[in-house]
Amino acid sequence: MTTAVLYHNPRCSKSREAKALLDDKGVDYEVRLYLSEPLSVGELQALVNQLGIPAADVLRRKEADYETAGLDNSSSEQQILEAIARFPKLLERPILVTAKGARIGRPPEAIREIL
Repeated sequence: MTTAVLYHNPRCSKSREAKALLDDKGVDYEVRLYLSEPLSVGELQALVNQLGIPAADVLRRKEADYETAGLDNSSSEQQILEAIARFPKLLERPILVTAKGARIGRPPEAIREIL
């Protein structure tokens, strides 16, 4: 992969900060507006694998959709991935994927490691 991909929510301040950091550095990247273009379960599994963390670590538990999806602390990886695919607001943001790896941009400076 030559172009980085930023999983972005323009309404999120951390996501906007990560995007600004990429712009300031002149990084070539594409934006995936995952709320309007949700990831499939397969794409989410690949993303979690790239991040090297369990699906639970990309899950936003404070969103109302968490309860709507019927998730709790005992939810399986598959249940979490299916819930995020159905309710994309549950995906932590921002996430940057580059040829050097993937990182959740919380704080946004965390993405510098893979630029």
